[in-house]
Amino acid sequence: MAGKRNPWGKPPGGSGGGNDDGGSGDSGGDDAPTGENDAPPPRGPRNPWLPGGGSGGSDRGRRSANIEDIFKNRGPEGPRRSGGGGGGPNFRIPQRPGGGSWFPLAIAAIIGVWVLATSIHFIQPREQATVTWLGGKYSRTLNPGTEWTFPWPIQSVSVENVSEIRRETIGDGAENLILTGDQNLVDLSYLVRWNIKDLVLYEFQLADPQETLRESAESAMRAAIAETDLDTVLSGAGREQVETRVRERMQTLLDSYGAGIAVQGVEIARTEAPQQVIEAFNDVLAARQDAERNLNEARRYEQQLLASAQGSAAEFNEIYSQYRLAPEVTRRRLYYETMERVLRDTDKTIVEADGVTPYLPLPEVRRRSQEAQGPSLTVSGQQGGQ
Repeated sequence: MAGKRNPWGKPPGGSGGGNDDGGSGDSGGDDAPTGENDAPPPRGPRNPWLPGGGSGGSDRGRRSANIEDIFKNRGPEGPRRSGGGGGGPNFRIPQRPGGGSWFPLAIAAIIGVWVLATSIHFIQPREQATVTWLGGKYSRTLNPGTEWTFPWPIQSVSVENVSEIRRETIGDGAENLILTGDQNLVDLSYLVRWNIKDLVLYEFQLADPQETLRESAESAMRAAIAETDLDTVLSGAGREQVETRVRERMQTLLDSYGAGIAVQGVEIARTEAPQQVIEAFNDVLAARQDAERNLNEARRYEQQLLASAQGSAAEFNEIYSQYRLAPEVTRRRLYYETMERVLRDTDKTIVEADGVTPYLPLPEVRRRSQEAQGPSLTVSGQQGGQ
């Protein structure tokens, strides 16, 4: 290593060496001081990233590189070299043909798209929308069509389908016991059909319109069942009456709250006895069905008797009208027909004539003669058959 220059400064011991250029051709030895009290300039390795750091020049202090030094004096063609300094990659944003920046145009385009997207609203035929200032104060209602508003968040738009029939099921999948008018319990589930009548009241009058709807439905149903006995609730006609009363009460209650809801109908889906008494309740229902069947049979028999009596009365009225036209002939005919009907099934023959025995047991004589001739006739018949 003797006789070689140290590119990073003086060799240890202060002897030998060259200037700070690291091989610029200066003669060896220490530099002579310029003055008696002047301190020698700081010696040490030069920073190659500083301008002129890689070539000979005036001695400069020793310091670290910063971002200003790295990207100083850079242009479109690359780093401008000053005294042979190094360069780096070009991070400059592309410019417009006129020399301006694209950044303002990009920001303006983004703002324009945002304004158009939040200012134009297409409301469908069955929908309505409410507009609020800064998400709070009500401004106006938008009807179906194309509408304009201030961009969000200056104005906010909430769209709802006001014609859609919505359904709310109560008591489905869970036990819902209600007390009837005759102190019986019934497990009941029902369906409420409704739609939005006033969108402004629906969105701004109540905190939770759907929960209010459920509570009003339960209140109206319990009030209606409490006025009805169990048999009426279980029968088809009774259900229709209960459903009508519940719908009317619900509508009155919701209108008093200003809910903006129209109740379209109430349908009872299930009416059963509680699980604890379901078997006894089924037995009662079976007995009630048997009683209903017997009552129907009795009513059918009553209708048959009534129809027969009415037919007999009509026949009598017809005979009476003929009797009034010819009383004697009709009387004799009725007598003969009655005697024929009475004596048709008897085995006695009565003859009314002079010189004849009033009673002649002809049927008895005929029977005895048949008994006497019966075996011979039977044998002859069998022989003929053989």
